[in-house]
Amino acid sequence: MPTSKIIPPLPKIQRVYDNHLLNSKVWEQFKPREGDVIISTSIKAGTTWMQAIVGSLIFQDQTMPGRCSELSPWLEERMAPTAERLQLLEAQKHRRFIKTHLPLNALPYFPEVQYIYVGRDGRDVFMSLWNYHRHFLPKTFENHNVFLAPRNQFLPPCPDDIHDFFAQWISKSWFPWENEGFPYWSPLYHLQTWWAYRHLPNILFVHFNDLLADLDREMRRIAKYLNILINDTTWQTLVENVTFESMKKNADNFVPDGGHFLQGGAQRFINKGTNGRWQGILTKDELYQYDAAAIRQLSPESKQWLELGTAAFNRP
Repeated sequence: MPTSKIIPPLPKIQRVYDNHLLNSKVWEQFKPREGDVIISTSIKAGTTWMQAIVGSLIFQDQTMPGRCSELSPWLEERMAPTAERLQLLEAQKHRRFIKTHLPLNALPYFPEVQYIYVGRDGRDVFMSLWNYHRHFLPKTFENHNVFLAPRNQFLPPCPDDIHDFFAQWISKSWFPWENEGFPYWSPLYHLQTWWAYRHLPNILFVHFNDLLADLDREMRRIAKYLNILINDTTWQTLVENVTFESMKKNADNFVPDGGHFLQGGAQRFINKGTNGRWQGILTKDELYQYDAAAIRQLSPESKQWLELGTAAFNRP
């Protein structure tokens, strides 16, 4: 007798993310359209870069018709007015591309939507997060803590020493089902929720390392996945417009809310655009702690991909 093929279950919501930055329940009100693009990263893993790339491919112009954060809103952002974000999306006539920092088990899955997952070595995420958190303006902490105070919670200031920051980042999380990532969320748990569904045809994995190594190649791969035809006469301009150097020069157009919540503003938000800065900074013991956390959270294949990149799967 023929054996029936076992079809893996589709992703479903199992967790609610609710803290000073995330309100995952907003997605319950989202109405998808055929061809929507949802860009997901944990945090500090290339979100803004991918938004710029996708926007450049969609509009096929030298400049996008507005700020990136307005064209591509972060839907579950805690401090954003939910109704305004949803109305903005509903009014958009162009192909929509939306930012999220949610794991896949906290995000609705729509077969008609195309998802792009961007990964980056967790140690590089930590270094970028250190630059980000320690340059929050006092007002930024106040705004978050107004919301958190009724819960007897608060967003802690950044320690003066990077090793103190690492100690809390690697050892606890805001959410009880995660093990690290405090005071944000775990890039390791985040990846594994997506990795389990990498076989789905509407999820594309892109790695930060691959973007750095060959931006032209990765943009072509993304364009093919999104069924966007390449115009050879304007292609090089599109690529040059989303290099790190170009985005840093035009940071105000790309950075969320113009970076007003950071000391140094948009220029601080788009900082180095490099990997490996943890080498020579994190100690052997700290690297061991990270490796142990990665082994605990990730499969061997996802751990290798997160650290090295390759984008081997999903690449033609």
